[in-house]
Amino acid sequence: MQTNASPTYTSLVAVGDSFTEGMSDLLPDGTYRGWADLLAARMAARTPGFRYANLAVRGKLIGQIVDEQVDVATAMGADVITLVGGLNDTLRPKCDMGRVRGLLEEAVERLAPACKQLVLMRSPGRQGPVLERFRPRMEELFACVDELAARHGAVVVGLYGAASLTDPRLWDVDRLHLTAEGHRRVAEAVWQALGYEAEDPHWRVPLPATLPPGWVTRRVADVRFARQHLVPWIGRRLTGRSSGDGRPPKRPELLPYEDPA
Repeated sequence: MQTNASPTYTSLVAVGDSFTEGMSDLLPDGTYRGWADLLAARMAARTPGFRYANLAVRGKLIGQIVDEQVDVATAMGADVITLVGGLNDTLRPKCDMGRVRGLLEEAVERLAPACKQLVLMRSPGRQGPVLERFRPRMEELFACVDELAARHGAVVVGLYGAASLTDPRLWDVDRLHLTAEGHRRVAEAVWQALGYEAEDPHWRVPLPATLPPGWVTRRVADVRFARQHLVPWIGRRLTGRSSGDGRPPKRPELLPYEDPA
């Protein structure tokens, strides 16, 4: 990890699933921004000609990330590659964690030599029954992330358990993806992990406390969540479909960064 205040990274490639694609940080044109785009914008502001690609696609499992994104990323020769994957696997009813660990190891072994700095992540999770049910798998995944990072000199961004990111107010109505403010905090965390001087040293500080919503408001939100998000999500799991089927990455080429906002 670089320790100087102004690293000289000239390019970034982001690899992963919906978290890295940017859901649910929605732009006016209906596309998603997200922490990786925010990070690229900051890095581009420091480095003229900075190039950026985002290969992440929502719904991808770690095997699909390895098959569809890793070779593309390694061929780009970027200074920084971020890899966040495997969490979708842990949320499946049946998950072979040995296979997930093996595929993640394969991805890291191929990506680490192809860049100056590989960035891995212990992803955040919204407090609730979903997190509690799958917590053992997630923690097994993150232990693997730590082990691989130590072995291959990767930076690990520790978001899992960060108090600011467990707040339901930083999560979209689907309860799976961060809001714009959540993505901003993740971008800050990665920015600092890469050795840049902090722009928000308090990103881990939780939002100010407010009165919780009343019982009726919570029940209405639960019904809307189940109808609009939970039932379709379960349907895709049962049929083997993914929200990313047939969807191309939003920034498939390593090109000079342009802010879409």
